[in-house]
Amino acid sequence: MKDFKKYFTIPAPPEDVYLALTNPNTIHLWSGEEAEMSTEPGSEFSLWEGSIAGKNLEFETNKKIVQQWYFGDQIEPSIVTIKLHEDKAGTSVELRHTNIPDQDYNDIVEGWINAYFGSIEEFYTE
Repeated sequence: MKDFKKYFTIPAPPEDVYLALTNPNTIHLWSGEEAEMSTEPGSEFSLWEGSIAGKNLEFETNKKIVQQWYFGDQIEPSIVTIKLHEDKAGTSVELRHTNIPDQDYNDIVEGWINAYFGSIEEFYTE
């Protein structure tokens, strides 16, 4: 199991970035895919036609999102914590993803950098 931590800067205010991460319609705009998402703790979510799925654990509006991502029958939960901080360039995003299975690590890291936050950054830059 591996952990991943990275900071991203998104050229939009925290309120917009929070919507991009939690609102299914906004997720669809930047990802091009249908999304199942709710800000209700305990609700399940699904992105990219189910290639990412899990449970929403905690929300602090415009500031923090905590999710459990599912990886098969993994015993230790894989936890994603996203913190949003106002920044002079828009929003500083602090991402921490724990307990990523070794065989999935490279794909997950590439996905976070390019498909996930890369797409959100591109969406707000256009």
